[in-house]
Amino acid sequence: MSKAIRSGQRFSTIRQTVTIGAKPEDVYDVLIDSKKHTKLTGSSASISDKVGGRFTAWDGYIFGKNLELVRGKRIVQEWSTTEWPKGYPPSRLEIILTPKADGTQLKMIHSKVPAEQRDDYAEGWKSYYWDPLVAYFKENR
Repeated sequence: MSKAIRSGQRFSTIRQTVTIGAKPEDVYDVLIDSKKHTKLTGSSASISDKVGGRFTAWDGYIFGKNLELVRGKRIVQEWSTTEWPKGYPPSRLEIILTPKADGTQLKMIHSKVPAEQRDDYAEGWKSYYWDPLVAYFKENR
């Protein structure tokens, strides 16, 4: 039995897919470049573009570490927020970018999310990232 189950921690996974009207490299850059990320969200971001590097977004609300970075293809991070339940390990965020005729298919798998926060984060991804990302590339063509 895993430590997480013994301690009563419950986890959930969020899976979302969105199509963005831009090249995969451009989508990747907005998510990983501090200045572009700040422009996207309107809140301060500091993001390392190196594996093992740390990041913060939304004025420090989101924070973590880069586990895997492949420009235009894949981002994998340890991910937490300032509202993370005490004692819970970081979640795992994986973003896969696939070129499509109409831009990029972004597939997000956010695993090890505290179960009681799943719905809030699922809505947050849509409202605070995917909708603004679609709009960002419509405005910046």
